[in-house]
Amino acid sequence: MRVTPLRNFFLIPENYQHSKSPLVHRFGELTRKIWHARNFKGQVSPHEFLQAVMKASDKKFQIGVQSDPVEFMTWLLNTLHAKLKSSKKKNRSIIHDCFQGELEVVKEVHRKHIMEKREDGGELNGEAGSVVGTADGIVTETSKVPFLMLGLDLPPPPLFKDAMEKNIIPQVPLFNILKKFDGETVTEVVRPSIARMRYRVTRLPKYLILHMRRFTKNNFFVEKNPTLVNFPVKNLELKDYIPLPKPKENHKLRSKYDLIANIVHDGKPGEGCYRVFVQRKSEEAWYEMQDLHVTETLPQMVALSETYMQIYEQHE
Repeated sequence: MRVTPLRNFFLIPENYQHSKSPLVHRFGELTRKIWHARNFKGQVSPHEFLQAVMKASDKKFQIGVQSDPVEFMTWLLNTLHAKLKSSKKKNRSIIHDCFQGELEVVKEVHRKHIMEKREDGGELNGEAGSVVGTADGIVTETSKVPFLMLGLDLPPPPLFKDAMEKNIIPQVPLFNILKKFDGETVTEVVRPSIARMRYRVTRLPKYLILHMRRFTKNNFFVEKNPTLVNFPVKNLELKDYIPLPKPKENHKLRSKYDLIANIVHDGKPGEGCYRVFVQRKSEEAWYEMQDLHVTETLPQMVALSETYMQIYEQHE
């Protein structure tokens, strides 16, 4: 709701009257209720929207059951996009206009892994614009992949306790974990096959969604990485940390972002609870929300928490 173009789009029902999806219409209704000029109550119930979510997701997301915000956000953005895209503008929607960026992905796979795959009768499928090169038994594929959200990996927390018998909670600057997207840092992946990946951002979205990978599932339980991420609430300058594509002529490079929302997880993995920090632009104030509790808070407090997901807005 704090993403201005998205909000403006949903305030005008004519924009999406072609869509048959109840989810789209309930989301629009909720937007109009929240931003209604003559709203005499200070709060709005999202019940109809939640019911539409329950139905559209085949009860994957249910009222009263805590789910993972990253999973929910991914599902919501993809579903809204799918229900909104019109045949005229190939595969475009307000969702993609706001959140979609593009990555260049370079994937290095060892020959023997490919051979194993071939024997299974599997194919090698490249994304759009795939370039395949081979050298010394290593196959390199380059592809352009759109994204709505960037997943950042946290460094593993220390295994040993310090002298005080407490685990020190490590801290990492956001810029360190953003290096994953500088086009040089190698990320090792195991699924679907063992490969070395390098990612480079080739197009920045107007609204950048970042997600810190705090939870890892192993065969027995879910583990949570407690590492704190230090990030600026204002003026995150991306070009200082990752190489960005040159802007087109007469365009200036827009690489500065301000945080507008931050989701935090407190407590143990698998339980615990989520809090949301949201900025109200009109008064430059930050609010902390948890279910029905809303309190005003300081920007410094936003940056102190175990952040899980963030939305940044590009400077005009």
